[in-house]
Amino acid sequence: MSSLLLKGGRVIDPANDHDAVADLLIADGKIVGLNTEASGDVEVVDCAGQVVCPGLIDLHVHLREPGQSAKETIATGTTAAAAGGFTTVVCMPNTSPTIDSPSTVALIQDKIEREAVVNVYITGAITIGIAGEELAPIGGLKQAGVVAITDDGHCVQNNELMRRALEYAKMFDLPAMDHCQDYSIVTDGVMHEGYWSTLLGLKGWPASGEDLIVARNIELAELTGTHIHCQHISSGKSVELIRQAKKRGVPISGEACIHHIVLTDTAIGGSEHFWAEDGRDLQPDGHRPEWPVYHTNFKMNPPLRCAENRQAVIDGVCDGTLEILASDHAPHADHEKDVEFDYAPFGITGLETELPLVLMQLHHSGKLPLPEIIAKYTINPAKLLKLNKGTLSPGADADVTVIDPDAEWVYDANADASKSSNSPFDGWRLRGRAVMTLVGGRNVSHSVAVSA
Repeated sequence: MSSLLLKGGRVIDPANDHDAVADLLIADGKIVGLNTEASGDVEVVDCAGQVVCPGLIDLHVHLREPGQSAKETIATGTTAAAAGGFTTVVCMPNTSPTIDSPSTVALIQDKIEREAVVNVYITGAITIGIAGEELAPIGGLKQAGVVAITDDGHCVQNNELMRRALEYAKMFDLPAMDHCQDYSIVTDGVMHEGYWSTLLGLKGWPASGEDLIVARNIELAELTGTHIHCQHISSGKSVELIRQAKKRGVPISGEACIHHIVLTDTAIGGSEHFWAEDGRDLQPDGHRPEWPVYHTNFKMNPPLRCAENRQAVIDGVCDGTLEILASDHAPHADHEKDVEFDYAPFGITGLETELPLVLMQLHHSGKLPLPEIIAKYTINPAKLLKLNKGTLSPGADADVTVIDPDAEWVYDANADASKSSNSPFDGWRLRGRAVMTLVGGRNVSHSVAVSA
C-alpha cells in the first residue's frame, strides 16, 4: 500500500476542532489519521512551519465552459485553483448555453471528468437562460447532479417567481444562491455611488441596490423555509440585515469576496489616492504597484465600495455573519478589458491570489484566528452545499492543502495558470501561499513563476 506522510505541520481541521502540530497519514487516496503508524512504502514530506488543512473550497467560480473558452476553460481554471490551494470549486451557470437543463449538466460533467485537476461541482440556473422569466427544471437539474441553484451574474427580479423557485428548491433539498442586485436602482451603474463616482464622472451604483434584494431574500427565506445564500456581499447595511436575520433563525447566509475586504472604490481613481486612504499596511513602502485612473481591472460586480462599507464587510466576516469566503473568479480576455471603463465587462480573476490576500488582511493583521479563516474555506461551504468535503476525518477523501503562511512572493498575472490575466493585484507583494495541493492524495499543484 502506497502512503504519504505529511510530517510535523500545524494541522488545522475546524470540522473536528483540531489545531495542533501532528503527522497526517494518507493512503490510497484517503485520510488514515493523525499520528498513525505507517507501514510499507511511505513517502515523507516535511511540513514543519507549515499549515496542513482540509482542501480549500471556493464555492463561487466562473469556469466559462461551455461557450466562452477564450476566457477560461475547465482545464485552465482548475489548474489555477490547484495553484491557489483549492481542491474543490463550484462553477456558476452563466455559460453559453446556460446551465439550465440536465443535458448541459451532463456535457459539463463529461468535460470535468476528462480535464479537471480538482473537484468541480455544478450549480444550475434558477430560470431558463438566466433571463428571470421562466423557471428552469429544478428537479431535473437536481437529478442531473447540481448542488445549488443560482442565476449568478443576474438576479431574479420577480418576487413571485423567486418564491416559487425557492419552494421547488426546498422540495429538492437544494440551497438557492442569489446575486443580490435590484436593477431598478442599479440601472446602468458601473462603480459605487459616492464621492469617487462623482469625481470621476462615472455612473454610480448605490449600495441600496444590494440591500433591497437582501431584505427581499430574508423575507422569502422566512416565508418558504428555504436556505438562501447571498453572494459577494459588499454593503454594510446588507451585512447588518443578514446579522439580525440570523439571530432570528432565518435560513440565510452570506459570503465575502477577497477584493471587497482589500480594495475600495478609491482604487479607480489611481494608486496615489488608493494608497493614501486605503493602503493600510498591506504593502510595504517601495513595493506599491501603480495603476492609471479608470483601470478596468477594478471594475467588478458588485462594485468596490467605500472604506466604511469595506470595514463593515470585514467586521461581518470576523464576527461570523458572513461565514464563507470566495473569489468570484471571473476571467475576461485582455481585449474585453482594454476599453473605456463604461464598456468593460465586470469581474476579475482571483483563484491564485485570494488565499495570500485573506491571510494578509485577516490573519497577519490579527483580525481573525487562522482556524476561523480555514473554516470559511472548508467545513462552512461544505455544510451549505452538503458536500462530503472539508474534513480530515479518517476515511475522508485525501483532499489536503499545505500552506506556508509566511512565504513572500510577487504575483505576476501573466504567469497565472488562468487563461485570463484581468487581476488588479498584478505586481503585488504577497505573504502566504499554498505549497502543496492534494486531491485524492495526488499532488496537483502547479508551479507559478514568481519573484521573491
